[in-house]
Amino acid sequence: MNLSFDGGWRVTVTDDPLRTTPRFTGHSVDIVRYTSAKERERFLSDTFGSQDRLWDSPEVLRFDPVSRKLVGAEFQLPYVSASAETSVRVPVMPPVRPGGLQADEAQDCRHEICTVLCRATGDTVLTCLRDLDVLDEPVDACVGIAPDVALLVQDSTVVGWRLTDPARYLTAAYADPDPSPPSPVTRRLLTECLDLLTAPLVDDLVDGEPAAVARLRAADEALRAQREDRYRADALLSFIGTLVEDYGNR
Repeated sequence: MNLSFDGGWRVTVTDDPLRTTPRFTGHSVDIVRYTSAKERERFLSDTFGSQDRLWDSPEVLRFDPVSRKLVGAEFQLPYVSASAETSVRVPVMPPVRPGGLQADEAQDCRHEICTVLCRATGDTVLTCLRDLDVLDEPVDACVGIAPDVALLVQDSTVVGWRLTDPARYLTAAYADPDPSPPSPVTRRLLTECLDLLTAPLVDDLVDGEPAAVARLRAADEALRAQREDRYRADALLSFIGTLVEDYGNR
């Protein structure tokens, strides 16, 4: 299978997906092995592909310069959440085909971030789409490039990605997630945090709506008081930390 990204940049699907455990920081899904900002800089300098630069934040897809195989990726979570009515239009996905990616040529590229977040009930799956037009056609293939991370393909073009069981992969930046399963409380609070970070609730926070501010404070207090699954609770606190700092004292 051959896939194309933005700008006509092409890759071939291989038989070896990444074995790296995804890291869901709340702002991005990172399929990487580096553990610090310095290591990330070295990783970017030693690979080629799409990367973020000053004033420009596309999806990050990095390839080994010798084998041209995918060695890491970072996908940005869009904060424009589709309405419930729109989310139910997400097509039934075909079975995931595990596979790695090999660039046809060793050259840099640029792939735009997704703009629409579609959330399944209970946020068991996060589906991120290039735009709402993707919903007008069936998804032809799901290429599982890493555990629970799949690229969505229409007409051989990558039009989005999805993360299954995001609560399991919650973590702080540069750290691997807790290998134990997430607690039911964590799953519930992840949904609340995603509500707070996406429209329309985040717009109510910006406008200082008392009900929205009360929900933000309640989520912050619940996470601080949570005793079980403490590692993920701390990750969620970082997730909403800027909101609490900017709007929690209104």
